[in-house]
Amino acid sequence: MKTYNYSDLSKSDIQKLVRRNVDPADEIRGVVEDVIQNVRTNGDKALLEYAARFDKVELESLAVEKDEFAQLASTITSEQKQALKTAYDNIYKFHQSQVKTEDKIETMPGVTCWRELRPIEKVGLYIPGGTAVLPSTFLMLGIPARIAGCREIVVCSPPQRNGKVNAYIAYVAQLLGIERIYLTGGAQAIAAMAYGTESIPKVDKIFGPGNQYVTKAKTIIQSTTNTAIDMPAGPSEVLVIADDNAVPEFVAADLLAQAEHGVDSQSILVTTSKIIAERTMNELQRQLAELPRAAIAQKAIDNSYIALVNSLDEAMDFSNEYAPEHLILATADWQRLTARIINAGSVFLGNLTPESAGDYASGTNHTLPTSAYARAYSGVSVDSFVKKITFQHITPEGIKNIGPAVETLAELEGLRAHRNAVRVRLK
Repeated sequence: MKTYNYSDLSKSDIQKLVRRNVDPADEIRGVVEDVIQNVRTNGDKALLEYAARFDKVELESLAVEKDEFAQLASTITSEQKQALKTAYDNIYKFHQSQVKTEDKIETMPGVTCWRELRPIEKVGLYIPGGTAVLPSTFLMLGIPARIAGCREIVVCSPPQRNGKVNAYIAYVAQLLGIERIYLTGGAQAIAAMAYGTESIPKVDKIFGPGNQYVTKAKTIIQSTTNTAIDMPAGPSEVLVIADDNAVPEFVAADLLAQAEHGVDSQSILVTTSKIIAERTMNELQRQLAELPRAAIAQKAIDNSYIALVNSLDEAMDFSNEYAPEHLILATADWQRLTARIINAGSVFLGNLTPESAGDYASGTNHTLPTSAYARAYSGVSVDSFVKKITFQHITPEGIKNIGPAVETLAELEGLRAHRNAVRVRLK
């Protein structure tokens, strides 16, 4: 990991440092556009061909039905089932608390306004399965979708080499009451849910993280179809702010936890202490050697860096510029810093709060904005799966009170029909 002194960096240097996952030659876009067009034109045939090419499996059918889930789930241990159930319960509890009925507001006598929630009818959940299968992502997306009351939940996940869905994914499907899972991944899965195929229904909104190809597919789909997306959620990233109170062993573990996701992940250390930086790097190398995914983590670490700052306030300035998906405050002074957080997907406070807890089982959602999209996007929640429809009702007293203002505003904008819609009622 290269080390930078924050005080030596110009604004231009900082902008270059925080930029990631760029596609300057539009190479990824070109590939993804071809995939989308192929799926749109050829439907299931294209998906089966991509499964053979990328997943190395010849599928007879794209769908795994509910009847098969029990048999697949029976292969996992009771301890693993209990861990998934614990995560399910905590995630459900946290997300259930997000469902609230809003008050009706009388904005002036006789004029009442309010909002009501309605679930998005058809949602698509993309569960990655590239270098790692992620049943935790299925929980993070499926639980708020169920709580919101979405009528149809379409699930896509890449096939295993045996042509089946992963056993952990099958068990989560049972917990969520999912009817079937479609065996397709990558940009082609996003295209299938956006346009629909012979097997896979078209959805209204697509959810789920993925690599740069998946992220690019989602952004293209959002701009070219009437299918919405949750957010651009691409390669994972973490930024750790550490001072003299940090524990190098913990910091190194947190950096590696993100690095092992994929070679395009990024793990950033921002610290006020050169000693902590050096000890963390030593600890990182020691822990790296013990990881089964060491080769992947090493490449991600090679693309990451350390920023030395003069104070925690300076560290927060850099963090807000970077806008991390995951932000860890590895300091005993975290309570002073939380008010200064402007841009972050999810925040982990203190030395005993690993990002892994949020990834799996604390209850918060791990589907979060990456690549600085935390400047404008929130992580997935129940709100992501609902629409908020406004209502208003005006009484005879209300139309008399609000009518003159509406007439005047319509007149000054030159919209006589708008004015008349009030005037005929006032008569």
